[in-house]
Amino acid sequence: MQKAATPEQNLSPAQAALKARSLKMGPQAAKNDGLFSDRKQKSKFPKKELIKFCRGMASMLKAQINTSDALKYYAQGHPNAEVRRTLNEVKSEVDAGAPTYVAFAKTKKFDDKFISLVRAGTDSGQIHKAFDSISHRLKKEAEFKAKMRKATILPGIIIFALIGLFIVAQLKIVPEVEGLLLDVKQEPDPFSKQLFKISHVVKKVWPVVVFGMLGSLGTFLFVEKVRTFITNMAMSKWRLLRQLIMGMRQMLFLGTLNMLHANGITLAKSIEIAATSLKGTPMYQELLDAGIRYQTSGLPFSEAVRKFTSCDAQVAHMISIGERSSSIDAQLQLLVNMYEEDVNQLVNEFTAAINFIALVFASILISIVFIGAFLPIFLMGPKMMNSAM
Repeated sequence: MQKAATPEQNLSPAQAALKARSLKMGPQAAKNDGLFSDRKQKSKFPKKELIKFCRGMASMLKAQINTSDALKYYAQGHPNAEVRRTLNEVKSEVDAGAPTYVAFAKTKKFDDKFISLVRAGTDSGQIHKAFDSISHRLKKEAEFKAKMRKATILPGIIIFALIGLFIVAQLKIVPEVEGLLLDVKQEPDPFSKQLFKISHVVKKVWPVVVFGMLGSLGTFLFVEKVRTFITNMAMSKWRLLRQLIMGMRQMLFLGTLNMLHANGITLAKSIEIAATSLKGTPMYQELLDAGIRYQTSGLPFSEAVRKFTSCDAQVAHMISIGERSSSIDAQLQLLVNMYEEDVNQLVNEFTAAINFIALVFASILISIVFIGAFLPIFLMGPKMMNSAM
């Protein structure tokens, strides 16, 4: 009697390979997720919808609507089918008795920090504050990213357009000028000779240069290790960029820490959860180490921050004030407000600096295009007149 085929035997070679790859990746597929990650494979729940969802949940839970009903009300009639399906999965798990954070985790559509914050809110009995905190942080990050894009994308487009104009001029206009001089049998002046040599070089290397630039841009955008390396190098050389990035990181950590600790979570646990918001940055391990030192050695948290992290001195100072006066929550909130103001100001300064750099670079490129393409035409005038005489 022939044995029935197992499900694995019914798989096509491609399906079998995909299944083997997924089993090999296992839990690593979700490793190093961040709440604000843009990569769709890491978080399939749309970011804009996540902001709206967290706001809606915070409002309904604050109004004493239970979690299951709040999920049902938000999902009903929602125009995004993926959102409806995901939230109905969460509701089913909640109705089956699973804790809220477990229900969200089982969908595999939400990252570690989201789950940690929901768990902290559940444990403290202030889950509406957890959703409110998530929406606030996501909204702030979206605003900062929009400003950064505005500061960098338009200047980048202008610079790439000018580079393209320079290449076209060297490939089309300058050879025409050189050809006209050869036609009238006139020797170009020394300066024009150098410009013609540059045109010959550009004609040979422009494909390599263009594809190299595009490849470098793609590598920076899509390879995290390269992006991190370049960002860290730029931070070490440019003080304004370092202040901006460090300000955003510290604001995110302190805001999360404040929300957790203010709602009854122990400081040690709050540090551990809040540090996950900075996964993928050097500060993540620093803050975890500081939390371990605080918990195991009896060292005040302010001292642990001062000795074992790269946080600003004012962070350790104000946490120290909070520890001595039993007002850590108030000091953390004050720090968050300070960093929000500082980061807003730094973003404006960074935007102005990028615009100035782009203007200078664009002016240089325009000058190069003019000199390389049009100056030989002006210098050719007397030669043409001489040949006509």
